[in-house]
Amino acid sequence: MELSILFEDDHYVAVNKPAGMMVHRSSIAMDDEPVYALQTLRDQIGLKVFPLHRIDRPTSGILWFAKYAEAVPPFQDQFIQKDIKKYYLAVVRGFTKEEAALIDHPLRKKLKKELQEARTEYLRLGQIEIPYESSPRHSTSRYSLVRAYPLTGRMHQIRRHMAHERNYIIGDNTHGDNRQNIFFRTHFKMYHMLLHAWQNELNHPITGETIKVKSPLPDYFNRMLEEFSWSHLI
Repeated sequence: MELSILFEDDHYVAVNKPAGMMVHRSSIAMDDEPVYALQTLRDQIGLKVFPLHRIDRPTSGILWFAKYAEAVPPFQDQFIQKDIKKYYLAVVRGFTKEEAALIDHPLRKKLKKELQEARTEYLRLGQIEIPYESSPRHSTSRYSLVRAYPLTGRMHQIRRHMAHERNYIIGDNTHGDNRQNIFFRTHFKMYHMLLHAWQNELNHPITGETIKVKSPLPDYFNRMLEEFSWSHLI
């Protein structure tokens, strides 16, 4: 397979990572033959590339690589200084707050006891109540489309923060609501997590020019936007 290239110059390349693809080789892969973005892009453009960040395996969307080792630190410095704006789209359970909101909730690093600062801004773009029962306590079901902006970069941050708010991301099998996931699989034939790394805005670390990258939504995500009459909202 080939990756869809969203941005490329002499220094960096951004691709649209499909859901289910890992960034690079990892001991957590349980597949017999997992597919990796790093190796796929290297073979596709015929050049060794260096991953600049990670996005979760079930998350789709923008993933950045450097074309040479010296280009890595200037880009990662922008992550550290929080100069890169990263917008995600997600479908979550329930109605979120009407106004823009901040989740300021420390998260524990895996296998370690200390808590780390973690902050996520989000904005509700749309909401819907459908006449189907996804929980035995309610005769209808409510959902929201949100744009999330992580201000820090903790593991599974958006997923864990939305779970903290009890607005679980649909299709999240680790931090989500299993009852909702089953409902979406049976009612909508939806087998993916509805979280997408949608837009990035940054100043190019080498040239200084303003870069805006937008990643098209996967077909399954667009199908849910159409189902819930949200397509015009993005």
